[in-house]
Amino acid sequence: MARRLLGACCVLLAAVLLVDVAASARADEPSGIRQPGGEYRGRKVGARTEVRDVERDGEVQELGRFSVAEYNRRRVGGERLEFGRVVAAQRQVVSGLKYYLRVAAAAENAGGERVFDAVVVVKPWLESRTLLRFAPAAPK
Repeated sequence: MARRLLGACCVLLAAVLLVDVAASARADEPSGIRQPGGEYRGRKVGARTEVRDVERDGEVQELGRFSVAEYNRRRVGGERLEFGRVVAAQRQVVSGLKYYLRVAAAAENAGGERVFDAVVVVKPWLESRTLLRFAPAAPK
């Protein structure tokens, strides 16, 4: 009986060691999605991602148009802006989608385009768009 118990304990110990070795080997692998070639392409959950081909992205251009219109609506007196185009954008998954837009706009009574940074949150299931920030872009 003692021999059987000792044998069962040895098998159990070997199984625990094997699982521990396998787990530590996986801890060295990078996180992310394994591609067919074996490499990893990872992205942090909730991280900002660049929007490709911003000039042709209708949704992004519409959000830029919305941000300028909302800025003008909130502004009492002073200069009004005329939307030009969105020149750069990033998207972030939050409770909805948060867009970081770089918007080119011109003052209606002055010449020349200026660049502004806008942050818009979109919640499609509520059919909601909210302008969180609209300010002149910081010089590079």
